[in-house]
Amino acid sequence: MTRTTTLTLAGLLIGLAAVTTGCKKNKEVAKPTGEVEIVEYCTGGEYESDNKHFRSSATGESQDREIAKKKARSNAETRLAKTVSATVKAVTDNYVSSTEFNNREEATETFNELARTVVDQELRGAIAICEKLTQRENGVYVSYVALELSGEKVASKYNEKISEDERIMAEYNYEKFKETFQEEMNNLRN
Repeated sequence: MTRTTTLTLAGLLIGLAAVTTGCKKNKEVAKPTGEVEIVEYCTGGEYESDNKHFRSSATGESQDREIAKKKARSNAETRLAKTVSATVKAVTDNYVSSTEFNNREEATETFNELARTVVDQELRGAIAICEKLTQRENGVYVSYVALELSGEKVASKYNEKISEDERIMAEYNYEKFKETFQEEMNNLRN
């Protein structure tokens, strides 16, 4: 072997040794002192709203397990109501502005009143898609819950309520409304 070949091989071996010793697969990452990992149940991507469902997650705490569960459900319903209301308001605003209603202000107000009614009624039909109950060392119960409400059911119920209003029905186009509603549902995940 020539001196150049020997030096090249030696350099490659040193480089390979440095790379393999620097890349330990089972290297343990030191946990910062004083920190504890928190596990939150019923949260994450699968519990977020998407283009088909409204979803919300929440927790509730209490010394009484049933009160903890009620608090969690109430908190989740409040969040769900805000999401549905905001979506339906956006749909209403976009729908009314894209149509030929004679009195836009009156139509918008009517749509918004109907939306409040529908949201209140439909929240009762929200289903729990995740429920967990834990208890801390001090005896406090922590309830985790995720609720789901079908976007299709909300749109259908909204259409049903609109159908009861003769002033709106004269100028109402359900297919256009449904299209606008679906656009807003698609925006939920974004």
